[in-house]
Amino acid sequence: MGTALVYHEDMTATRLLWDDPECEIECPERLTTALERLQQHGLKQRCLQLVAREASEAELGLVHSPEYVALLQGTQALGTRELQALSKEYDAVYLHPSTFHCARLAVGAALQLVDAVLTGAVRNGLALVRPPGHHSQRATANGFCVFNNVAIAAKHAQQKHGLRRILIVDWDVHHGQGIQYIFEDDPSVLYFSWHRYEHGHFWPCLRESDADAVGRGRGLGFTVNLPWNQVGMGNADYVAAFLHVLLPLAFEFDPELVLVSAGFDSAIGDPEGQMLATPECFAHLTHLLQVLAGGRVCAVLEGGYHLESLSQSVCMMVRALLGDPALPLSGPMEPHGSALESLQCVRAAQAPHWVSLQQQGAAPVLSPGTPCPEGRPSPLPLGEPQFKAVVTQAAAALSSLLDQLRLHPTPPVRVAVALIAPDTGLALPPGVLCEEGSLPQEETQAWARPHEALAQDGALTALGKVLYLLDRILDGQVSSGMAATPVPAAAATLDVAVRYGLSHGAQRLLCVAVGQLDRPPGLTDDGRNLWLNIGGEEAAAPSMFHVSVPLPVTTGGFLSCALALVLPLAYSFQPDLVLVALGPAHGLRDPQAALLAALLRGPAGGRVFALVDEESTPQLATVLARVLNGEAPPSLGPFSMAAPEDTQALMYLRGRLEPRWKMLQVAAPH
Repeated sequence: MGTALVYHEDMTATRLLWDDPECEIECPERLTTALERLQQHGLKQRCLQLVAREASEAELGLVHSPEYVALLQGTQALGTRELQALSKEYDAVYLHPSTFHCARLAVGAALQLVDAVLTGAVRNGLALVRPPGHHSQRATANGFCVFNNVAIAAKHAQQKHGLRRILIVDWDVHHGQGIQYIFEDDPSVLYFSWHRYEHGHFWPCLRESDADAVGRGRGLGFTVNLPWNQVGMGNADYVAAFLHVLLPLAFEFDPELVLVSAGFDSAIGDPEGQMLATPECFAHLTHLLQVLAGGRVCAVLEGGYHLESLSQSVCMMVRALLGDPALPLSGPMEPHGSALESLQCVRAAQAPHWVSLQQQGAAPVLSPGTPCPEGRPSPLPLGEPQFKAVVTQAAAALSSLLDQLRLHPTPPVRVAVALIAPDTGLALPPGVLCEEGSLPQEETQAWARPHEALAQDGALTALGKVLYLLDRILDGQVSSGMAATPVPAAAATLDVAVRYGLSHGAQRLLCVAVGQLDRPPGLTDDGRNLWLNIGGEEAAAPSMFHVSVPLPVTTGGFLSCALALVLPLAYSFQPDLVLVALGPAHGLRDPQAALLAALLRGPAGGRVFALVDEESTPQLATVLARVLNGEAPPSLGPFSMAAPEDTQALMYLRGRLEPRWKMLQVAAPH
């Protein structure tokens, strides 16, 4: 199973035939530049390339009226003046003699991708299309959009494949009101959109784009709008939106398919969005979506009008779809105050409909239905000097991204495992290396000397393998690793691994220890290490760098712990190495351990080293190797609400840690 790239060169045929400054940014070069960059980075060649087909009239009719389809069909015979006159009847739309053909190809590409993923031909993919679709409505073109590609794909997945729960994630910088209108009373489709809003002053200037528009009828709670009321939102704001709004709801919803309205006008440098999220952020967002729906993610291009930013963002997304580790995020990970106000509003509006938000205490923040705070001046679009500064910042960010690609090349080996016994019944995925090397015995003994538990031959041999593999990760030869340790030596091995990592190149090391694994006594709060213990003894002297939390007993409790504590801490700390240690009797089920390891691939740029005890089941080791290799973790099973004591412990910890670790914030400071 791989990644599909669906495209047809005919989709470059439509272009503006008259002077219209508003519409000229939607040009054929949006596709050709993205394809060139995919080729240059060697990504296009790694995908299964599919030639898009035209959608049938019946397929268009899943969303659009027959009269509207017939009207668009008739445009093929119109002259330029007639096309211009018809275009003026719509908002921000231009028509071309090839529009009907191109728009049918755009829909067909989305449908081909859905079919390929749902039949198991590929795991995920991207449909590189134009015209975009998310503004289009039943009988109306709107905002460059002719047919609603993603909405038709969702209807197709329901009718042809029998899907009952579909998540649509719209990260375009404009509100996809067309998708919202189509599904706002449908509880089988959860629609999430963030968008530049500015208290209703940014196009499409709709009251129903605000946070308190949550659907209607049976669809209450299944429309999720996150309005950005200022420009300049960046990586921290986008990741916070996923961790604190989208993912809690998505896990509770448990989708069978994720459709992404992938608009990259929300990336840095775009004249429409005026946002600051850098291209690698979209790899992180894609990675976070891949833990849902068994990894069945279908992305369909929407907007994006800064050609270099668009093309590099597309490349970052495709890298993530292929399972490559995301580049580390740049810049301070602290959400803007305006972003936190928006998070606060949407969590309050959605809390009555979602247990996952109720258990995090979201409901009391604002009364349900209360609109976001008004009364402050709405930020205006950037003037010429400020916009030039944003363009300069974008150029610097894109140059920095290329430097990062050179500094962080994809390691030759994505995952390596070091086993105590060579034949343990593991079913490793193709490409995972069984590492046979070991640190020289004298050097291993020197590191093991403080620990009696490591004096045994078996423990010393295992430690040598652990340190050798850790070396390979730190020197860039291996991305992620997994190693087994003897049960009596688990804590000692972890102690040595932490100290070894910090002395051999790790600038910031995050250790997530599950079970009875105490923090090594020699570690200091110098900012280079963050120790998070799940299910162990409470720290005698807790600090901002030594965090202990009880092991939650329910699915909902575990998800809250992972999304509202572990990942915000990890993204705030910005580690360059993560150690995940599962101690004896750690208490995690295999799917929970797999999800934890999969999620932690993001913050560290893929550098995750998992330590398990030798008595762990082959099934656990296998699933860990698979998720470290980029596969989706297995389902956690039915969602169940967190136990009150787990919620209380989590809320207390968040309150204590928020002043230092800003990604924990979910509301603006008072």
